[in-house]
Amino acid sequence: AILAIILGLWLGTRAGWKRNSRFDKFVSSSSLVFWSVPTFWLALILLMVFGGTLRWFPTGGMVSLDAPSDPLGYSLDVISHMILPVITMTAVIYAQYLMVMRSSIIEEATADYATTARAKGLKEDQILNKHVVPNALLPTVTLVFMHIGGLIAGAVTVEAVFSWPGLGKLTFEAITGPDLPLLQGTFVVFSAIIIVMNFLADLIYRRLDPRVRRA
Repeated sequence: AILAIILGLWLGTRAGWKRNSRFDKFVSSSSLVFWSVPTFWLALILLMVFGGTLRWFPTGGMVSLDAPSDPLGYSLDVISHMILPVITMTAVIYAQYLMVMRSSIIEEATADYATTARAKGLKEDQILNKHVVPNALLPTVTLVFMHIGGLIAGAVTVEAVFSWPGLGKLTFEAITGPDLPLLQGTFVVFSAIIIVMNFLADLIYRRLDPRVRRA
């Protein structure tokens, strides 16, 4: 989630501010591809290419059976197992943040306050960082927290493909079982997380937008 937020918001800001540039066309087209790709399909492709053909990374699990016993070696082994699952989830999620942030930046860049700031002689970087970005963040905040809430639910397919022990794989096993009480329990956890994240999004939205606080 952290990688997707940083990557998506930063690239979306730059792409929207440099609209129709080569950078904008490249990141927008690539993000549309990742956005349209099913998560499980991307996970399988990465698994076959980098885990099966090239053998750069492990193909499943959280840790190797012959993992080193020292803390540093054990940590590096876990990180090597995390790389492909993290890339899969980051690639799909960051693309949505990028496109929403890009459209918000384009809309805010043509607003009257941005034109007034340019008339005052402010530099483009000052206009972007102090005026445009704070306003463009408003619709993105809701999307970010909604995705954080659904992040665990979205990890079901990824954890199943990479055999990663977690709540997502547990849900998959409950479905294939079937284990209905366990499945109900995981759904309650998913629902609670999404409700809490939406509540936090409303609180942060009030902090970012003074108009919401006055209302």
